[in-house]
Amino acid sequence: MNENIKEKMIENMTNNLPTLRAKASLSQAQLAEMIGVSRQTLVAVENKKRKMSWSIFMSCFLVFHKNPETNLLMKVYDIYTNELDCYLSGTNSQDGE
Repeated sequence: MNENIKEKMIENMTNNLPTLRAKASLSQAQLAEMIGVSRQTLVAVENKKRKMSWSIFMSCFLVFHKNPETNLLMKVYDIYTNELDCYLSGTNSQDGE
């Protein structure tokens, strides 16, 4: 998966993180604990004062992927893409081809 696709998914996750958290009934502190970062780090990411790393993205993805409502929303928000699905399954995908 190329860096542009990763950056777009990270941007989409960042933009929709408060909504996903609310749908999953998670506070900032709860989500931060689940993904292994401080609440301050999560707040900085949500407020776009800190860029979300790929590892934070993947941690958030795993949390929201397990929730049926947020899993669907990630598809709607173009976070859980075909490229990401191929990446996670180990299937080689060249920019979604």
